[in-house]
Amino acid sequence: MLREEKKSFFGKLSQRIGDALMARTAIDEDFLDELEEILITSDIGMDTTLKIVDTLRAEIQSNNMTKPSVIKIRLGKIIAGLINKQEAHRLCTKTPLVILMIGINGGGKTTSIGKLAYKLKKEGKSVLLAAADTFRAAAAEQLDIWAGRAGVNVIKHQEGADPSAVIYDAVQSAKARKIDVLICDTAGRLQNKKNLMDELHKMNKVISREFPEAARENLLVLDATTGKNAVSQVEEFGDAAEITGIILTKLDGTARGGIVVTIADAFDMPVKFIGVGEGIDDLKEFDPVEFAEGIFNE
Repeated sequence: MLREEKKSFFGKLSQRIGDALMARTAIDEDFLDELEEILITSDIGMDTTLKIVDTLRAEIQSNNMTKPSVIKIRLGKIIAGLINKQEAHRLCTKTPLVILMIGINGGGKTTSIGKLAYKLKKEGKSVLLAAADTFRAAAAEQLDIWAGRAGVNVIKHQEGADPSAVIYDAVQSAKARKIDVLICDTAGRLQNKKNLMDELHKMNKVISREFPEAARENLLVLDATTGKNAVSQVEEFGDAAEITGIILTKLDGTARGGIVVTIADAFDMPVKFIGVGEGIDDLKEFDPVEFAEGIFNE
């Protein structure tokens, strides 16, 4: 993440914490109560907030910390410890690789597919897309547009076709062409949760049966502006597929981004990429340490 981007994302939160620190003559329970409120209103969940504040309280007491700058740095390190999942933040580098992209409609899933395809192609990998969201009107056409921008091909059927049939054809094409990475779009909403789970299960089954040698990633795309609603999406889609990582979209100057901390802590789940703009190259690899520093150490 670029330094100027970090400031636009997290400067407001950093400033609020800095103001709270500088306004007090003593680092006491009143400050910790104010910090708790700041974190919760920044989309960090209650349980995770309490864990952060309790850890900070213990460190303040044991180390007799009084300097605002030191406390702010310690906050960054505590957050980094909660969200840092080590190598799990990196996308699998093995090929062939099949990526199942999961998420609700409107969350930036198709856009993220195009950006990820572009990124992988720039790295020298061959990429193929599968338009397996056959239920949403014009989903395949939207994917076509992004495929054109990324310079990759798309396997698609008619609207309303069986999504697993699209996956089957895409797998066969990927194998025949010796494609490095197959990225599969999926439906964001069906008639009910059971339909969604059944479809994702069928697609996973087809991939496992037809392409057992392929490495796998199931990436859940979340909109940062939805805040705590993202937690319920992790729970629901986690029931339907084994999620290996998160792509957090729309993380611009208006998104609070604290939901990253809650998801990483509550679900032990790595964020792999963040979407920081509308351009095709605006998908950045997530760095947990830099993320935490961007919030607390400016």
